Amino acid sequence: MPTMQSGSPSTGAAPAAGGGGAAPASVDVDAVLTQMASKNSEKLDWKKSIVDLMKLVGMDSSLQSRKELATELGYTGDKNDSAAMNTWLHKQVVKKLAENGGKVPQNLLD
Repeated sequence: MPTMQSGSPSTGAAPAAGGGGAAPASVDVDAVLTQMASKNSEKLDWKKSIVDLMKLVGMDSSLQSRKELATELGYTGDKNDSAAMNTWLHKQVVKKLAENGGKVPQNLLD
């Protein structure tokens, strides 16, 4: 079952003693994914397509995986209407990225 995982690459720095460290800096999701897409042999329109976004980050983008992800994220619509489900999924995944500290362009959240 696909899962959305948050996290950032390790910086190799040890945590500060006392545990009073600041929150991690937000990740510029647009910049990171655009850079990944520029290195990909496929032309992936990750800003509009959930299939392309999933491919870009190494997730299984099959219809079955998208249906499972939709269930996991609370989709209540008709999963046989893949166009509507895909649109909803893309918005939810981008929203989750933002909720987990990602810096996401406003136009992707609307």
